[in-house]
Amino acid sequence: MHILGWVAILCGMLSFDGSQIATAANGILRDFTQDESALLNHQQLTFQQNRSTETPDQWVELGRRVHGGFGSYIALGIRIGLDAMQRLNAMPRTLEVTYYSGAIAPCPCVADGIMIATISTPGQNLLRVATTTSPEGTFGIAEIRDRKTGKMLRYTIPATARTQLDDWNRSTTERQRYDAVMNASEESLFSVEVIF
Repeated sequence: MHILGWVAILCGMLSFDGSQIATAANGILRDFTQDESALLNHQQLTFQQNRSTETPDQWVELGRRVHGGFGSYIALGIRIGLDAMQRLNAMPRTLEVTYYSGAIAPCPCVADGIMIATISTPGQNLLRVATTTSPEGTFGIAEIRDRKTGKMLRYTIPATARTQLDDWNRSTTERQRYDAVMNASEESLFSVEVIF
């Protein structure tokens, strides 16, 4: 006998009609969909919490793997990226980043740090390094926009920050560079403007 035949006999014995089966099936499907949605929300929340609770050594390792080494510029990018996510209350992969490297900067390494912290990548068309340089007197500028709200933050790294960043690169270990950047005063490393 076919399975449908057994189901029909079972339903008859239990006095179920088709509408009761449909209602039961819809309830199971609805519960599954709600559970699946809750699981996805939990996974996203956990992922966001994990991004902000990476250990310093994990950030250093991520920077080393992605960039090929861990210098103070990467650490500064991580600090800016985490700061932007907190200020914008954003999830990973929801921020668009445009980085303008200053004429005095040896490379746009800060952009790699921002990418690591926000998971905004060029492949997702979320991170761009502009071909134009940042204005004179700056080491770099990062414009970070929340795609949902349109709110944007502009981080300006002053040219004066380079001396301290380069000194940390010469005189400290990778982990010490991370700690130095994270513990430095915000004013010595960047200023933030809210742009709508």
